[in-house]
Amino acid sequence: MKHLDAIKADPRLRIRALGEDGGHGQSFFNLARKEIFAVVVFSWGGGWDHVSVSFRTRCPTWSEMCVVKDIFFRDDECCVEYHPAKKDYVNVHEHCLHIWKPQDAELPMPPRIFV
Repeated sequence: MKHLDAIKADPRLRIRALGEDGGHGQSFFNLARKEIFAVVVFSWGGGWDHVSVSFRTRCPTWSEMCVVKDIFFRDDECCVEYHPAKKDYVNVHEHCLHIWKPQDAELPMPPRIFV
């Protein structure tokens, strides 16, 4: 995850609250669609970097999640959106997606031609 100073300097993000291991209640403006994302949480606690983002009435698109990744993560970082086993599903907000990155391990990647 980018350093907090770099995240705070991004003009697409307005930080409302910061805690010891993250922030929440944030928003940034998508100029192409003239909509506001609500970044529910970004955190770096428990060994994971994490960002969740949602709209009120729909899930974010792939390109919108790419904007989120660009705001919070460096270009050379690999992050994931997990699809856990059904028994592990948690759905607090039906239009919320998450980006995750472990802090102490490299994520395996398929061959570049596959992605």
